[in-house]
Amino acid sequence: MIYLQKPLVLASNSPRRKQLLTDAGFTFTVDVKPTDESFPADLPAKDVAAYICEQKAAMFKGDTEGQIVLTADTVVIAENRILGKPANAAEAFEMLKMMSGRSHEVVTAVSLLNGNHLETISDTATVYFRELAESEISYYIDRCKPFDKAGAYGVQEWIGMTGIEKIVGSFYTIMGLPVHIVYQKLKPFFRD
Repeated sequence: MIYLQKPLVLASNSPRRKQLLTDAGFTFTVDVKPTDESFPADLPAKDVAAYICEQKAAMFKGDTEGQIVLTADTVVIAENRILGKPANAAEAFEMLKMMSGRSHEVVTAVSLLNGNHLETISDTATVYFRELAESEISYYIDRCKPFDKAGAYGVQEWIGMTGIEKIVGSFYTIMGLPVHIVYQKLKPFFRD
């Protein structure tokens, strides 16, 4: 177990982020504050995750005495379009069909708020899907119900195992938390 000089607060309800932080050896509590996740229309797609991440962190300003707050956000970018969480099966199907046989980018940003000091880091991974049959896409949506995932898929789920040919970058960035970056950024706070 890794012990920090200050308590760590994960400001995310994502079961994947909780699992990754736990697997990396950190102890933490979870505290999520409602946040407006809209962003300026002219913001470059690659900057959206960092922008939303900082909005989430801003909700904790003045409320973090003696704690480190970690926020995170992930966006999937395909054909210069941000693919958010699908509202229904039809939208999920459309997203996965768009990414079939092509590459897309996944950007995960992490903000660490320590007192009044805010640091935000983004990491990008490129994912290459093979050509997916419509029956495979339907099977995955019916089986895994990926409605809580940006881009309508989880890299660790069936579609990731069977459909992804290549990844350039960190698997964990695609999963929603670039653990290698979080670990390095929290290292200065390790307790001896």
